[in-house]
Amino acid sequence: MKYGAIKKFDVADGIGVRVSLFVSGCRNCCPGCFQPETWNFDFGEDFTADTEREIIEALRPTHIQGFSLLGGEPFEEENQSVLAPFLEKLKAEFPKKDIWCWTGYVLEKDLLEGGRKHTEYTDRMLACIDTLVDGPFIQAQRNLMLEFRGSENQRLLKLKDIL
Repeated sequence: MKYGAIKKFDVADGIGVRVSLFVSGCRNCCPGCFQPETWNFDFGEDFTADTEREIIEALRPTHIQGFSLLGGEPFEEENQSVLAPFLEKLKAEFPKKDIWCWTGYVLEKDLLEGGRKHTEYTDRMLACIDTLVDGPFIQAQRNLMLEFRGSENQRLLKLKDIL
């Protein structure tokens, strides 16, 4: 898996100060996407054990509230096999820090069992994610007043309350 960026002091992608990872690869290719360069699965750097350590160290300070996972698309099959064990590692290391994730896929339609993006890793990822922002960005429904979302169709889901 490749990633486009790591932000170690992110206040835009979730509540509080966060560490954010922007993975590469997305088949949704939403018109108006704020990071179309991340659609390419070969964009950026390789996600390695050193990358994991860098993120873990960035999460250690007490002022960091949690981890945010964006893209590209975290739920592309190629990304899930790397992200599931990584998210489990983060949850074990930092049980009090929350994990947020953005996806252009819809939870019930695409990610739950039987969905087109459900793999052997999906449930493991969902079990680690506290807040999921789901749904494709739809330019005609763009709304800059929404918190942590870009368009009206996107939902802010507290997964512990749903799953």
